[in-house]
Amino acid sequence: MDPYITLLTGLGLVILGIAWLPMLLRGLPLSLPIFCVLLGLGLFIAPGVNSDPDFVAQSTFIERITELVVIIALLGAGLKLDRPVGWRRWRTTWLLLAVTMPLSIAGIALIGVWTLGLSLPAAILLGAVLAPTDPVLASDIQVGPPRSGGEDEIRFSLTSEAGLNDGLAFPFTHLAIAMAAASAAGSAGPGWWTVEWLLDDVLWKLAAGVAVGWAVGRFLGFLVFRLPDQARIADTREGLAALGITLVSYGVTELVHGYGFLAVFVAATTLRHTERSHDFNESLHTFSEQIEKLLMMVVLVLFGGAIAGGLLSALTWQAVVAGLAFLFVVRPVAGLIGLAGTHMPLSERAVIGFFGIRGIGSFYYLAYAVNHTELAEQELLWAVTGFVVAVSILVHGVSVTPVMNRLEARWRRRDPRRVGTGANPDGVSVRSPLHEPEDEVEAGKDERVGTAERLL
Repeated sequence: MDPYITLLTGLGLVILGIAWLPMLLRGLPLSLPIFCVLLGLGLFIAPGVNSDPDFVAQSTFIERITELVVIIALLGAGLKLDRPVGWRRWRTTWLLLAVTMPLSIAGIALIGVWTLGLSLPAAILLGAVLAPTDPVLASDIQVGPPRSGGEDEIRFSLTSEAGLNDGLAFPFTHLAIAMAAASAAGSAGPGWWTVEWLLDDVLWKLAAGVAVGWAVGRFLGFLVFRLPDQARIADTREGLAALGITLVSYGVTELVHGYGFLAVFVAATTLRHTERSHDFNESLHTFSEQIEKLLMMVVLVLFGGAIAGGLLSALTWQAVVAGLAFLFVVRPVAGLIGLAGTHMPLSERAVIGFFGIRGIGSFYYLAYAVNHTELAEQELLWAVTGFVVAVSILVHGVSVTPVMNRLEARWRRRDPRRVGTGANPDGVSVRSPLHEPEDEVEAGKDERVGTAERLL
């Protein structure tokens, strides 16, 4: 068979699957990511297939394709958040970022050293790779499209965390790279590289990501919503603009050596804040979601093929135990600790901790690191990461719908007035009883101001 024609046929089947499979799998204990991984596994173990995807050898390609999936997912995450940014309104997000994520990285690194015998740079890298909640595969437990309702505290926390922690994992990734380079050069302890890492990889790149993301979001918000009618991008209803917004915000930030992942999410939330109630936000989100799903399915089919080709061959029983501990002990415990100061019920804090889903972002960080430094343990790192992502896809994919349905049934019994139309699998969404009234007042105020500005 002509490989080119085979590729086109396969791509067509993937695109059709985006529209058809979610409806087909709705009543089954099977998610779209699970199906894609199984499909890739089946395709590449079939007779006559002579080559398999190799994430270790093809790490440059994996870095680029996963990079594209993640930045598009970050745009969608920022656009669909209805709640305005604020210290109090986003309190759970700040706690997850400031407490839960560093604790997760530290816990994973310690287990990596004690259980797997990793060097300190490799252990820190593994922590940075596995700590972030994935903005792509966690979409099933995120909030729905813009203005769809159902922005309960659990979905909001996981969506906003996934949007920001991908950028915040980068300093730890660069720390591991810098430590590995220093160790290779014979420098065992802190030195000038530590100061350079702190000033450049932490302070400058984080600040640049936030500042450039905000500036690009404001500028694009003016182009999209504030120009006269004949020149306003929003009036075109072209969802394709979402891809342009993503690439511009990411590219400009990377050109000034900032964290592009962080900038894309900040730009998306800033753009949404410019005109929160405009229908064009939904057009942008819909297009970005479709592109995200297409690329996600491609990556996960390749992931299934990589498993068939031996990605997990370096896995030991110690690595299996460590991987399960990462998912079912480190993240849940770190989540409970981080949210201990809130007034959320224990069950909701436990759900947020448990559903810190690992996925495509983990592949990106690991591919980025191995492409920028030499690590003797890279095959083991790929095996552990692949195992953790596979287990996360399976366990979280099967459990997310029944867990959230049970919580929503409890919220209905507690406060029936908070039931509304949303994007949940059963057609109903609920605001958490913890959703503060002043949040609704602020959101309503923003919408009234936007309406008044349009009239003027």
